[in-house]
Amino acid sequence: MSVWNHSLAIALAIIFTAPFLFVFLTSLMTRQQALSSRLWPHPFVWSNYTDVFNLFPAWRYALNSFVYATLSMVGVVLSSVPVAYALSRMRWRGRQATFLVVLSTMMLPAQVTIVPLYVIFVRLHWIGSLKPLIIPAFFGDAFSIFLLRQFFMTIPQELSDAARVDGAGEFQIMTRIVVPLAKAGIAAVALFQFLYAWNDFFNPLVYSASNPNALTFAVGLSQVVQNTYVHLGVLWNVDMAGSILFMLPVIVLFFFAQRVFIEGVTITGVKG
Repeated sequence: MSVWNHSLAIALAIIFTAPFLFVFLTSLMTRQQALSSRLWPHPFVWSNYTDVFNLFPAWRYALNSFVYATLSMVGVVLSSVPVAYALSRMRWRGRQATFLVVLSTMMLPAQVTIVPLYVIFVRLHWIGSLKPLIIPAFFGDAFSIFLLRQFFMTIPQELSDAARVDGAGEFQIMTRIVVPLAKAGIAAVALFQFLYAWNDFFNPLVYSASNPNALTFAVGLSQVVQNTYVHLGVLWNVDMAGSILFMLPVIVLFFFAQRVFIEGVTITGVKG
């Protein structure tokens, strides 16, 4: 009966897990086995993971991805929290109109703004570095602002009013009352941004690909696939091993932060 009640969840879990298992098993095969129809490696070739580090500077690219993901996460949190607080907890004329303008920016696809942004970064001499990826994060993110605003609205307004009666300013209310009570929502936003930056391929390819020392892991791995295809053919087993190494930090992070992540997303959908 328990299996029957959870049959849909079990089926979805199998569907989502099957590609990952296929990639993992392929990463342990020889080159000939990876090109065959066999699903189980024999023998297990663990040296494919060391070959990843021999083909390209994986540690440097992983460090670039970590720097990009971490600093952009910090920037989004620091810039989005004050804006979300002003749009949810403070009363001022034009608040709703400003919130609609912020939401409207989410309707613009990245391909629309990529050209003017690229021209700006060229004039600032930032192309070929991580600056175009990190610094814009300190100017806020529409989705993060929306998520934090909805979370802040679940906090009772009476707490802020009581603090104002005691003489507290808006900055003190935000840092001492709202932020401590919104740790789950802030953690969810931080996790969202870290996952987005770690998996980001388009922006690092446009802004940083001209400098080999500024490549992220995703872009570096794709270039290895292209280079090996020209000289040796596609090394599917080594490429899959690199994909597993690329996914591993995200899997570990989500495993340890899934409770905070689920709590933050769940509470955000409840309007207080």
